Amino acid sequence: MITIQNLTKIFRTEELETSALSGINLQINEGDFLSIMGPSGCGKSTLLNIIGLLDSASDGSYTLLNQEMIGLREKGRSSVRKENIGFIFQNFNLIDELSVYDNIELPLIYNNVKASERKLKVEAIAKKLNIAHRLKYYPQQLSGGQQQRVAVARALINDPKIILADEPTGNLDSKNGNEVMELLTDLHAKGATILMVTHSDYDAAFSQKTILMKDGVIFSEKSNQRNVDVFKV
Repeated sequence: MITIQNLTKIFRTEELETSALSGINLQINEGDFLSIMGPSGCGKSTLLNIIGLLDSASDGSYTLLNQEMIGLREKGRSSVRKENIGFIFQNFNLIDELSVYDNIELPLIYNNVKASERKLKVEAIAKKLNIAHRLKYYPQQLSGGQQQRVAVARALINDPKIILADEPTGNLDSKNGNEVMELLTDLHAKGATILMVTHSDYDAAFSQKTILMKDGVIFSEKSNQRNVDVFKV
């Protein structure tokens, strides 16, 4: 699904060049659940943003579904994002002025989906994520865990090929964080492909494999012996 070869990212100013990523090689297959860990500034969020086509690499190769992404113009990048990638952010990124229903529906509007089909899709995903009774609520009326479920619903509404999660439990207490991780685990068990950035060993243990980064390079990988029952709280 995703093949990255010798990927580099250099941030340049008039006086300074900073290497954020250097020689990254990574393979993500359909149905994988991978986590990326490392200290702040190691490049993990930069890598996630490049994979999500929110940023561009300086050099190297990045293919998604057999299509080269490096050098793709913004119109093409936007089209690939809308059709293939779902994002889950630490800060939820919900629109406070919109109801839960409207927040979830928004990607469908951008994709010009008919109103009748949008209604069916929103109601179906809300039922699946146990937030159907909250569709008329607004984000500020929800708990952190409920807000993240809305964010997950929005990420899934267009049936993306891959889910990119950037610190999905970073703003949640342990109970709500655990619920989100169990939700991601359930989505993976049903076939979702997930790439997650996290600082948490606990969260990373839910993934199949953890990629460890430091100073812009991948220096280690480890497989996780997943037993979700161990993590019940």
